[in-house]
Formats: sequence, structure tokens, C-alpha cells
Amino acid sequence: MFKIQTLNKIDPEGLKLFPLSNYEIASEIPNADAVILRSFKMHDMELPSSLKAIARAGAGVNNIPIEKCTEKGVVVFNTPGANANGVKELVIAGMLLASRDIVESVTWAKTLIGKGDEVPALIEQGKKNFAGQEIKGKTLAVIGLGAIGVLVANAASALRMNVVGYDPYMSVKHALKLSREVTWMEGVQPLLAQADYVTINIPLTPETKGYINKEKFRMMKDGVRILNFARGGLVDTESLREAIASGKVARYITDFPDEEMLKMDNVISIPHLGASTKESETNCAIMAVEQVQDFLENGNIKNSVNFPEAAMERNGGSRILIANKNIPNMVSQISSVLAAEGINIDNMLNKKRDDIAYNIIDVAQKDIDESVKTKLKSIEGVFMVRIIQD
Repeated sequence: MFKIQTLNKIDPEGLKLFPLSNYEIASEIPNADAVILRSFKMHDMELPSSLKAIARAGAGVNNIPIEKCTEKGVVVFNTPGANANGVKELVIAGMLLASRDIVESVTWAKTLIGKGDEVPALIEQGKKNFAGQEIKGKTLAVIGLGAIGVLVANAASALRMNVVGYDPYMSVKHALKLSREVTWMEGVQPLLAQADYVTINIPLTPETKGYINKEKFRMMKDGVRILNFARGGLVDTESLREAIASGKVARYITDFPDEEMLKMDNVISIPHLGASTKESETNCAIMAVEQVQDFLENGNIKNSVNFPEAAMERNGGSRILIANKNIPNMVSQISSVLAAEGINIDNMLNKKRDDIAYNIIDVAQKDIDESVKTKLKSIEGVFMVRIIQD
């Protein structure tokens, strides 16, 4: 029986995929095998020794202690692309909000309450104060062409915008989904120089913190509109304040406001609604559950942020899972231990990611003594061993 702890409310359409005959699910449960969460901050949480996996029903994993998990051999999953359409739609909405003074005009219209029959005439008189611009024919610069960036670029192109994109790490998978109408740029400077709108769709890392700063603002046209539905820390607050004051930035739309943002003029602060749709929550939950289930039952890894991708079909017998430091002579040492125990390897997969190697080993034996696990774990450099027995 596997034990699953949910640290946030997880969509039941996902959780029901766990067969109750083999899974126990609760928000408080001792010795959990896996944790599924959304925004719960785990950094101060004690990780039980039983924990094998954590799945974030969403893309960002800033709320999970990745390094600590890796040291303990805990695989951390996320769900890239599951909420992409919900975020894409809000980015497009944000672009329209930045263009047409919709928020300000609606707020102003509310001030006319009590004017009675005068309201229609006052509306006609006041509407001139909220004139905007259309997005058709304008240039949108898309920084980051992952699951969300590609959808945003394609949607903007369909709205007959001129779309230019930049992503030095773009995958073949996402490149194949990108519209031919989107122009690929090899550098960020020529991208920003022509943009009327800029949307940021990159993860927040130590390297990307403050990515949009004074230097980047100098590359942009006056009156540019910036859309940030990725993470708040990607835009340097003081640089933004100066850019708004100088007229460099006409509008900044963010899904990650802080108090400073709320105080700024020409900033539209949205309370992190990017993935707040029923469809996104369901998609994320389903993906998270499927990944956790496949890992717990088969040891396969897909969409992990700290372990290599690894998947192999089962062929009967037992499956041995080993994580070790990516150093020479590990496979031979593992093979030697198994050979000494009279265990023959039927099939083996070895995958590497940075300093970590992950091994999936299928053997014919259906019952493997616990001492084999102990001997494998004693190999210097091995930090996780699991044995799945049919």
C-alpha cells in the first residue's frame, strides 16, 4: 500500500486515478511515499525517510527544497505544459488590458453611480479619456518559447500581430509546434528593439533573477508594454519604476504583484490567476498523479526537475532502482554486487543528468533479499536504492 500526502487541495479528477486498492491518500499521513502539492512551502518541512517522490501540480518548484530532496534520493516532478493554455489565455487578456485602458475605464464608470439619467451622456463625454490602441499589426516579443511561450506566440500570430521570439534553450519538441509566422531571433537585443509588447515566459533561477533590468529597458522602444506571467523576480523593481517614470514603459502587467507593484502607476496587478482555471487544475493534477504512480510502481521518471528522464518497460521479475553520483566505475560495481548474489541482469537502463546517474535494472528473480539492497547502498556514491518486486 502506497501512502500519498496532499499538502494542498488537489483536483479529484487526478486523485481518483490512484487505485484505492493500492493507495492511501490523506492531507496528514505518517511515512508518506509521495507528496503532491501546489503552492505549499516545503522548505521548513521535515522529509520522512519513507519519502520517494514529490509532485508539484504546476510548473514552478520554488516552494520545494530541491537540493535537499536530491541528497535524500527524492525525485521531484512538475507538470510543464499542463496549465499552459490557461496562462496563455491570461497573457492575451493582459495584452488587451495593457492596450485599451479597460481596468481604469471600468473603475471610472463605477464612480457615476447615483447620476441617474445623466449616466449615458457622462459615459459619452468621459470615454475619450480612455482611448487605447489595437494589437493587430503590433510587434510582440516573446522571451522563452517553452510550452506557454509557443502557445502565446501562435495565438498572437493568429490575431495578426507581428511575433518575434527568442529562446537559446528551445527544445525540438516546442520548435515543431511553433507557427511558421513567428520569426526566430538569435539575440535578445534585436528582439527588444522592435517590440511594442514584450512577454516574459522563462523560469526564475539565480541566473534569470532581475532578467529585465536597466540594460534591457535601454534596448526597448519608448512606450513599450511588458507582460510578466512567469515569475515576479524576473523584473527588477527599481529599474521598472524608473522605466515607467521616464515613459519607456507605458504599462506593466504582472501576475505576481508585491506591495511595491501595487503602489506603482501604470501597473496592472493580477493576483496570480494564470493557472487558476478548472481545466488547468485538472490537467496538472492528472499529470502529477500519473507521474507519481508510474514512478512508485515502475521506477520510471518523466518531467523531473532533479533526476534524469528514464523509462523502461517491465519484463517480469523484479526491478532494482539505483541513484548514484555520476562518477566512473559505478555500473561495474553495481553489476559485481548483483553477480555475487547470483542475480542476472535481464535489462538495464542508465541515464545521467549533471551529477546524478539513475539506473533501472530488471532481473528474473521475483524475491530479492533485503541484504542485496543493503550491499548496493553501501557502494560509495550510491544514495538511493529501491527494489520493486512483483
